[in-house]
Amino acid sequence: MKADADRGERGRDETPEERADRRWQELVQEIRVVQTGVQILFGFLLTVAFTVQFQRLSDMDRTIYTITVVLGSLATGALIGPVSLHRIVSGRQIKPQAVVWASRLTMTGIVLLLATLVAALFLILRVSTDNTVVPWIVAGVLLWYLLCWFALPLWVRIRHTDTGGSGGSSSPPPSV
Repeated sequence: MKADADRGERGRDETPEERADRRWQELVQEIRVVQTGVQILFGFLLTVAFTVQFQRLSDMDRTIYTITVVLGSLATGALIGPVSLHRIVSGRQIKPQAVVWASRLTMTGIVLLLATLVAALFLILRVSTDNTVVPWIVAGVLLWYLLCWFALPLWVRIRHTDTGGSGGSSSPPPSV
């Protein structure tokens, strides 16, 4: 029974510390992908205010731009947060808790990135196309993001996680 207690909660033969190390490495890989994109997007957003076109924007479009920049800044902060968290708590023997909090920050950053992308798309389409179609296009893209980033992963998680013989696999994948 002791061997069973030492195993990870998802059937892997790993200690809690090994599990935290693995989960941290997985999370870092995920953050690398999204962090680069949000930093590039935020950098481009910051340059817009210094263009000639920006001076011609309506007050409404400037407000949308300001909201978009703030969302991008918040997303950047949330997605860089796990690095700072890790650095500050490193060596304190609390990696399992650090992984949980870093994961929460990452998901918050992803939601803020979603909002940033939608707001940026809304602004760009308002400036470059017929305003009557913009809400429909943005709504369609938002639905696509929600499908790809949340609905599909949740469906896969539910479909392939064993919940007492409900048709899922016998050994569900570990969650981060």
